[in-house]
Amino acid sequence: MGAEPPAEPRIRQAARLILAIAYAGVGIVHLKSPEAFLPIMPDWVPAPRQVVIWTGVAELAGAIGLMVPRLRTAAALGLAAYAVCVYPANIKHAVDGVAIGGEVLGWAYHGPRLVAQPLIVWWALWAGGIIDWPFGQRERG
Repeated sequence: MGAEPPAEPRIRQAARLILAIAYAGVGIVHLKSPEAFLPIMPDWVPAPRQVVIWTGVAELAGAIGLMVPRLRTAAALGLAAYAVCVYPANIKHAVDGVAIGGEVLGWAYHGPRLVAQPLIVWWALWAGGIIDWPFGQRERG
């Protein structure tokens, strides 16, 4: 019998749980209130309402997948790709000053949000166990 894999650090487990909860929450909001997201959809996105609904489904699937060991890698890759794909909507939200719920968020919100997007990509990959950077090197078997 082969050796058991090393125990996963609690910090990675916690990061994965937090990310799953965040994506599940946002996914539910996408499904319950897709109209709220329509103003930030770039004009070139076809069928924007359906895209918002499917992004909610993707967020929920990713959140669930992160918590299921055999689905974790696929979920982490999917959520990382998702974070890249929604970046144009975040840019439009910032650059066009789109009001959501009657409120225009300023650059004190948008600046950090846009800068944080690569961190969200990394977080999905790290929480999913795909990468270990910058904390160490992943052992290859």
